[in-house]
Amino acid sequence: MPIFAPTLGLLDRLRGGEAADIVILTKEALDDLARAGSVVADSRVDLARSFVGLAVKAGAAHPDIATEPALRATLLGARSVAYSRIGASGIFFAQLIERMGIASEINARARITPSGFTAERLVSGEADLAVQQISELKLVPGVEIVGPVPLELQSPAVFSAGRLAASTRVAPSDALLKYLASPEVAPALRASGLEP
Repeated sequence: MPIFAPTLGLLDRLRGGEAADIVILTKEALDDLARAGSVVADSRVDLARSFVGLAVKAGAAHPDIATEPALRATLLGARSVAYSRIGASGIFFAQLIERMGIASEINARARITPSGFTAERLVSGEADLAVQQISELKLVPGVEIVGPVPLELQSPAVFSAGRLAASTRVAPSDALLKYLASPEVAPALRASGLEP
């Protein structure tokens, strides 16, 4: 049965002894597990790149986020911005607003989500903007994707998969990994907001 959670949440579950056959994490986290011997190193496959983007409630005006100055103005002009505490996008966004010198202003009125989908804060009316991986923003009905954070400000997260060393289902796990990395899956990845 698949379990979906941010990378840090999945790592906590694995450290807590939860068993699995395959894990999909950020490339860095998967590589760390391979170095530690928890993931079979030669089973690793890169699946997709994921960009951080912004969303608004459906029907709301789409603000300009095409450049760093436009993004800065949009963030500072929002009543509230929702972002994740533990996900890769939340860590990136916290670092981004720090680099931009606007962290204190944004965090004073931010809606920081411990886990789950930040765009739910748009639907509830708690925030004007939601920041998260575009693939996660797309999963929330009632919101519209504005676009990615300017590409020069971000490095896409690479999501990779690998077989856990403790797995007893080697052949089916490896077959699934091969399929997930195949061209057949690429259209589904693109449709979900990921780049194969």
